[in-house]
Formats: sequence, C-alpha cells, structure tokens
Amino acid sequence: MKKDNTLLGVRVLSLALNLPGPAALLRVAQMGAKCTKVNPPNGDPMALYTQAGYATLHSGIKEVSCDLKSIAGQKSMHQWLAKTDVLLTSFRPSALNKLGFGWKVLHKMYPQLSCVSVVGAPGALAEIPGHDLTYQAEVNLVPGMQLPASLFADMGGALMASEAILKATLSQRTSGNGSFHEVALSEAAAWLALPRHWGMTLPTGPVGGAHAGYKIYACKNGRVAVAALETHFAKSLCEAAGIPVKDVKTLFSPKTHAGIASFFASKTRQQLDKLATEKDIPLMTLPKA
Repeated sequence: MKKDNTLLGVRVLSLALNLPGPAALLRVAQMGAKCTKVNPPNGDPMALYTQAGYATLHSGIKEVSCDLKSIAGQKSMHQWLAKTDVLLTSFRPSALNKLGFGWKVLHKMYPQLSCVSVVGAPGALAEIPGHDLTYQAEVNLVPGMQLPASLFADMGGALMASEAILKATLSQRTSGNGSFHEVALSEAAAWLALPRHWGMTLPTGPVGGAHAGYKIYACKNGRVAVAALETHFAKSLCEAAGIPVKDVKTLFSPKTHAGIASFFASKTRQQLDKLATEKDIPLMTLPKA
C-alpha cells in the first residue's frame, strides 16, 4: 500500500497488541498519520510468533515501553493522551476500566480524543476470551479439521479498525468532539463469511466448485486455479477445451467438469499460462500441492 496524506497530521496512539491492532496502525500510518505504539514491559507477544511479520507491521511506527500499572507509567500515558487524536486499544473493557483508561473517564478528561476499541465480540460479549480461530469457527469458516488458510478475522478486523479511525477523524473534524468506535473481530469474521452464508462458496455454489469454470484442477506439472465465471470467460475456456456451450447450465454439468479436467490434465503450466494470455482466460497456474 502506497503512502498518502489522507490522515496527515492525525496523531494515533495504540495500546493494541498481537495482529489486528498493529495491522490497523500500519494502514493509518501509510495514510499519513503519526503513530505511536505503547508496548508492555515484556513486549508485544506477536514478536514471538513472527519476527518478520512484526518488523513489517511496525515499519515507520514509533514504539515505546510502558508499565500502565505503575504510577510513572500512567503519568506517561496521560502525557501522551493529551497530545493524541485517536487512541487504539485491544484490551477487554474491564481491563481498561481497571487501569483508569475506560472511554467514559477519558472522554471527560480529553473531550477531543476519539477511541477505537478492538474487541473479540461486541457489547457485553467483549469479556469472553477468543481468537481468530474461534471467530471463524463461529461463522462456519472452519468446515473440516484443517486450520484456515489465513487469519481472516484478525485482518478483516484490522481493516475495520483503520476504517473506524477514518470515521473518528471525520467526526472530530466536523463536530470538534471525540467519538467512540467498537470493532469486534467476531463481526469481521461474520462479514467475511456472508458469501458462504448465502451459499455462494458451498460445494453446491457457483464459486464453491459447482461451476466448472471456477475451480482448481490438476495439470501436467502442477495445478491451475481458473476463474472463468462470467459467460464470455467461460465460453473462451470451453472453446479452448473443445466443449460446446448451449447455455449457463452447461457449466454445471458433470460432463463439462470432466471435459475441462481432462483438458487441463493434458497441459503444462507453461502451456496454460500462454493460453490464458492468448484467449483472455482468468487463470493462475500453481505448483503441485
């Protein structure tokens, strides 16, 4: 993502650890915001999971260490808050209240300060522990025994958090007052799960494997992910495979699936890459699984 000046001059202070908070902070930093992240004395646990990922997410981010449970730490925190436009947190609400940094308290002390709170689930459910896997499982994005391919709830939540920072900034500029925004990772997962909920990505759905033009097939030296969903793309694919197309129902027939599978199995990745360019077919070849 290229840096722009959308949030130039906006000061963001973050207490958010692990993945969603730092990912959101990086996005707003790339939009020009001046970002500072407050780490606990033992550091952010994410640094233990992936040093490379941690380095990427904290590029251009000022990091400071602070014990918020100490008098000195709380004094430093208030000094930072006095010069902050948006506070980003990922604590449970009860933990923030215990530290004296709950929204009601902060809003009275700093009326122009906005807060974006990243939580697991909305409202009273924010106190229940959870992680990306549990939120994906809740919305049926974990259909088998394998772990999800990515941390979709965390990364979706990061997008929503950066969006919330933009909303808070716009609100502050128009009203002059700070505002509170809650971002729930469970709701991020639910948003990402909507296509599955609608049946689109189920095995019987058009982008779940039922449409012969939107599927993963084996080829001679690897795999091919083909996304010939629109009629003109599907027609080009079928013509290349020598399959006559009567109407859209043709793409859902077992005979068409078998024909396209046979066609791809006879081609190398290099041949298919060339075919994609020549016939304008959206596909991506991959190595063997």
